[in-house]
Amino acid sequence: MSRLVRFYSWEKAALEKPPCVLSFSATILPEIPGDLELRVNTLVILCARQQKDLVSVIVDVEHSNVKFLGNLVLNLWDCGGQEAFMENYFASQRNQIFKAVEVLIYVFDVESRDWEKDLHYYQSCLDAILANSKDARIFCLIHKMDLVPESQREQIFEERIKELRTRSEPLQIQAFRTSIWDETLYAAWSQIVHCLIPNIRVLESHLDHFCRICDADEVVLFERTTFLVIANAATVKHQDLHRFEKISNIIKQFNLGCSRSQTRFKSMEIRGSSFTAFIDVLTNNTYAMVVMSDPNIQSAATLLNIAAAKRHFENLEVENLEGGR
Repeated sequence: MSRLVRFYSWEKAALEKPPCVLSFSATILPEIPGDLELRVNTLVILCARQQKDLVSVIVDVEHSNVKFLGNLVLNLWDCGGQEAFMENYFASQRNQIFKAVEVLIYVFDVESRDWEKDLHYYQSCLDAILANSKDARIFCLIHKMDLVPESQREQIFEERIKELRTRSEPLQIQAFRTSIWDETLYAAWSQIVHCLIPNIRVLESHLDHFCRICDADEVVLFERTTFLVIANAATVKHQDLHRFEKISNIIKQFNLGCSRSQTRFKSMEIRGSSFTAFIDVLTNNTYAMVVMSDPNIQSAATLLNIAAAKRHFENLEVENLEGGR
């Protein structure tokens, strides 16, 4: 067999004129829990005033662990809703909270009535980061942007970010505008998680090589649990920059239906007039998505080629994670 695989693509024609008929098939498997080994300390902080929207007031810091790539764990610290409590906790537990942090994610409410107070808390966190985890990556989310009139969103976002960059010096930040009502929150988290993957450039290089030797339009790698985009490689240019987020949302809704019956899907095939899309397990922790635009390539050959590539990417995944320890 001369080719390994042919992967996912959105043909321009498919974007402009969606096919009216799609055939769909899916394979369902029982849910199997994974193992946890490597931990990445990620600190997520929400401004105190945002928590007033909650039905009950948080009176302690909530710790949450989110699994990612099987043996990576994101440790999330959600600070409480009372300002006095937040200040006292930061004062007494400062070294514990900010020790060995690799990523700080600070979420601002764009409708906050006390922007200066929010900046005060933010700068307090940055001082603690400089003292305890000076190499941490800093991400700022300007949240609830859907509540801002569309004509003002760009201006308000730029004003907020300009001030945040000034207040953050000498640290560098990356900022996102987000909302739960569109793909922006998903896109932000995809980029944040992308920076946590050990040796991501090596993975991208292999994915690009994989894409080209297969003559694929595009190769997309999704994390199996969250369905966040890990990496992609393409040989054609796509106009829809939010296609991954849209696809992920569709698959997650389908996966949610599977989970209700304590199962998860293994593979999926969708046929349209100008493409055939495949989603299949590539490694224990990832799904690969393939869209075929060449009608001469049979589905059986594509699935066989994906299966042939699995061992290589499984070995690469293990090497990358061990290299990041």
